[in-house]
Amino acid sequence: MNPPSPTEIRRSFPTAAGLLFGLGLGGFFDGIVLHQILQWHHMVTSAGYPANSVANLELNTLLDGLFHAATYVFVSAGLFLLWRSAHRKELRWSGKMLSGSLLMGFGAFNVVEGLINHQILGLHHVNETVSRDLWVYWDAAFLAWGAAMLFGGWRLYQLGAREQAEE
Repeated sequence: MNPPSPTEIRRSFPTAAGLLFGLGLGGFFDGIVLHQILQWHHMVTSAGYPANSVANLELNTLLDGLFHAATYVFVSAGLFLLWRSAHRKELRWSGKMLSGSLLMGFGAFNVVEGLINHQILGLHHVNETVSRDLWVYWDAAFLAWGAAMLFGGWRLYQLGAREQAEE
């Protein structure tokens, strides 16, 4: 019997579970670390609702909470898919594929959120505690960090699929 090809392994591995987990973890990191702990920005602080009044802070806090609810849905969906896949006896588990898919999801979150919210819509920027002329550098670093995770995760995922095919 021939070993499965990397393509067959990728089809059988619960990649969507890792991607959803990564998206959710990326959102949780952004919301918990950047919104709450460092308080660098909130959901719409650059869209005319800076956190300089109780009403604006209440709106931003509500939107931050809705954002966290969405990231919770991503993590829950990832957990469900992973749990459902764990019952398949033919599943070939790979730590590299799981780590890679998590990194791809986390990186995709940063790239998509950074492009849409920071660049296109201008809802907020990564670090609004620094002068406005520095925002672009923080936003660019956030995008680069996301792209690096996306690419590194993809490479790790591919490596794991090749290793699984060789076993």
